Amino acid sequence: MKRLKKIIAGVLCVVTVGVLAGCGSKNASNEKVLRVGMEAAYAPFNYTQTDNANGAVKIKGSNEYANGYDVMMAKKIADKIGYTVEINKMEWDGLVPGVNSGKIDVSIAGQSITAERLQTVDFSDPYYKANIVALTKKGTAYENAKSIADLKGAICTSQLNTVWYDMLKQIPDANIQPAMDTVPSLIVALSSGKVNVVAVDKPTAMAAVYSNPDLVMLDLQGDKGFKASDEDVNMGIAIKKGNKELTDKINKALSEISEEERNKMMEEAIKVQPLSK
Repeated sequence: MKRLKKIIAGVLCVVTVGVLAGCGSKNASNEKVLRVGMEAAYAPFNYTQTDNANGAVKIKGSNEYANGYDVMMAKKIADKIGYTVEINKMEWDGLVPGVNSGKIDVSIAGQSITAERLQTVDFSDPYYKANIVALTKKGTAYENAKSIADLKGAICTSQLNTVWYDMLKQIPDANIQPAMDTVPSLIVALSSGKVNVVAVDKPTAMAAVYSNPDLVMLDLQGDKGFKASDEDVNMGIAIKKGNKELTDKINKALSEISEEERNKMMEEAIKVQPLSK
């Protein structure tokens, strides 16, 4: 009988853990917690700051805080589904593995919903559409470019494991340099003259120009711009494969957030980013 009780207790424990893992986790106060992963180094989507100004959320295991569009979106979604937000600062390459391992429940980090990523994680409906543009420095031969063709021969780069880096192949005779780990490293490379063109999404470019007046955003439209598919520009929230309950909750929350609200959040994120001051 004792052995049977132990077996039953063990099964109940496993089931309980499985339920918590499927829907998020709980803290010591028994609150539902949405464990969110992001770089906190990808302004204006997510970035690190030293205090809780403008609604920033403390990063788990750190004295720093995270803010930006992704944090604002995470808070809004969590509020709608009855969770609190826990921010986990992670390397870009660790986000999808973090979701798969259960270290985090979701990744809200400006990730494009690509066919390749969909092989390993599920995604929510798009929470932002970010067109891809180019950045250059004032005074370069590319400052007044009107088309991708005008970037011919540019020394260029972008971030590792992003669709942006793939876009560089569309530049004629591009001198493509190795990809870099973070957006700040791209800005440093551009400002220092190590490269003269980088490809990023439009909000990232807007934030970079806002913070660095010596940079120029080349918002090349239509046939004159980068050719990108919907999967290249539609950003989604990564969720562990098969976690339909959490996916459905998040999608319902997203359906209640208007395009106008999303644009206002992005404008605010660009305005309050630390480097803008």
